[in-house]
Amino acid sequence: MSYSFTGASISADVKTISIGYFANNASFVVPTLSRVFTDGLKDYFTSQTKLVLVDRNGDLDIEGSITNYTIQPIAIQGNETAAQNRLSITVTVKFINKKNEKQNFENQTFTRYQDYPSSQNISAVQDQLIKEIDDQLIQDVFNKTVVNW
Repeated sequence: MSYSFTGASISADVKTISIGYFANNASFVVPTLSRVFTDGLKDYFTSQTKLVLVDRNGDLDIEGSITNYTIQPIAIQGNETAAQNRLSITVTVKFINKKNEKQNFENQTFTRYQDYPSSQNISAVQDQLIKEIDDQLIQDVFNKTVVNW
């Protein structure tokens, strides 16, 4: 096993990773969401591990899709309007480890959210909220696939 400061435990015979494009299959589509999430996941794995990113057929293979993007009121004020809203994003992931099939999984969902004051227009805060949620989702996927706690 090879260990890193991130807590990843990656077998020494695992050299490459392929990460497919995460299509946005949510009912509400933010045009940049798929690209931003997919690129962020690739960047995280290449910066936190010694794995070489390949287009396909990596020793480790991650694919999936964005399956939910919702905005919901979560705190109601006295006049029955929302004081807080919650932006939630869900991704569904399939992971294949060609060197250790016991670690494979399919249809694993990860959901993260950020709350924001309803006084703020979503268009004004959306990019920052998506970045914060993506960072958490990417960490979740990383932990599930290579940290193996």
